Amino acid sequence: MPLSGPAGGRRHRAAALVAAAVCSTVLSCPGSGAAQDTPSPSAGTGIPRLDWRPCTPGSPYDCATARVPLDHSAPAGRTIDLAVIRRKATDGAHRIGTLFVNPGGPGGPGTVQVPQNYGSFPKELRERFDIISWDPRGIGNSTAVNCFDSTDAAQAWGRSKPAGFPVGEKERTAWTDAYDDLGRRCEKRDADLLRHVSTADTARDLDLLRQAVGESRLNYFGVSYGTILGATYANLFPGKVRAMVLDSNIAPSAWTNGGRADARTPTFLRMGSDRSAAATLDRFLDLCGSATTGRCAFSAGSPEATRAKFDQLMQRLRVHPVDMWTYARTVADTVNGLYIVDPGWADLARRLQDLWEGRVPKPAAVPPPPPVANPDPYLGDEQATAVWCGDSPNPRDPAAYQALEENSAKRAGDASRFWTWAGEPCATWPARAADGYAGPWNKPTAHPVLVVGTRYDPSTSYPDSQAMAKELANARLLTHDGYGHTALFNNASSCVKTYESRYFVDGTLPPPGTTCRPDKQPFS
Repeated sequence: MPLSGPAGGRRHRAAALVAAAVCSTVLSCPGSGAAQDTPSPSAGTGIPRLDWRPCTPGSPYDCATARVPLDHSAPAGRTIDLAVIRRKATDGAHRIGTLFVNPGGPGGPGTVQVPQNYGSFPKELRERFDIISWDPRGIGNSTAVNCFDSTDAAQAWGRSKPAGFPVGEKERTAWTDAYDDLGRRCEKRDADLLRHVSTADTARDLDLLRQAVGESRLNYFGVSYGTILGATYANLFPGKVRAMVLDSNIAPSAWTNGGRADARTPTFLRMGSDRSAAATLDRFLDLCGSATTGRCAFSAGSPEATRAKFDQLMQRLRVHPVDMWTYARTVADTVNGLYIVDPGWADLARRLQDLWEGRVPKPAAVPPPPPVANPDPYLGDEQATAVWCGDSPNPRDPAAYQALEENSAKRAGDASRFWTWAGEPCATWPARAADGYAGPWNKPTAHPVLVVGTRYDPSTSYPDSQAMAKELANARLLTHDGYGHTALFNNASSCVKTYESRYFVDGTLPPPGTTCRPDKQPFS
């Protein structure tokens, strides 16, 4: 799912919090004191029992499995498993409590992505909170949506559709046929699970996990898709919110189509992902063109010349792909390559320059995952598709997407084609959420919510963060005048981290209208 992905990056200590060792009167501090295992609830309470064990011998991470109802309205019925992971607070003497994290998606496996990005969290949060994440229902190491009998079958299905998005009638037919086939496979495999992987179901799971670790109120950090999960929790359980940061937001009204089931526009176009990706690409090309080729390999010496060079490359690839690098694959790679600023933008520039010179790009080096249990679970397309198609309305006629693509391209260029077709799998998806949540979004929470929005984000637009702050009953917007997808994982700003740390520790919000900037500019 293109909403979010893991990344590393430098993070700096928030110096203003060095001496913060006691709780203020603004926020209560459930779980204060030395880090320890909370006794598991007794059988019959409905709260899952978490038997923590090291994920692997000597690992700093503990793993557990939580058993929860498939259907929260029928708790005595079928149950499913949730894979949960924990890293204890490093300063147990000044521990505040537990911080739950959703790393995005939908489809992001928290048991993999949070350990990969653990160093991105502000030092104060790592010191004073047990950091817990989990694979949401339907995803990864939890009871997962898996519609194939084997890895080979899943890979064969992936090869049956064009990379990136379809171009031309033949590819459009292959694309729509592939996702129609996927939906039929999934419905045949486990139709009940498909109807119970909604964001609201996961929010109810999160409340059970909160109780399982003995917290009276929730501390939560959600990025990308995790923001709509956080907003859902905040409105289902408004009295249980202690502190909540939502970074790189989806506007609730865009995700739910304002509560209307009949959608004429795909989710990502409602979110403005096409416009935001186009604006971010323009900034990438402008900054690249202002740099030397030593700093940005794709630079043509000026912003204007570099934008023209990119357009020429796209036109050339439409006619003459470089091996498997078609126009559509390159556009998709470009959009995804804009997520991570350092080193992602420099790596993207090198790939574009390779294509310009007719060479097959070398893949970027990917660091190995940390040593945790099962670091490479199955994460097929059907997992993200099951969540967002069950939750978020999209046009149900596959034939409508070509016209939607062309209309979007008039306002947002190449990137809009990628984002338009990202919603098409929902056209033939067989399931809708049995117990979803479509609002209202303005229930007063026990404490205010901190909303973080990045101006140049290729996925979740800055106006969506503005809308999130407005639609919630009590929220404060912190603007990150930077680039990339999520301020936490992909675009280091010690300013943002300082405000996040102060908020989680003692409830202090940034002043209204506060703007932060990244620590480092791209290609600088």
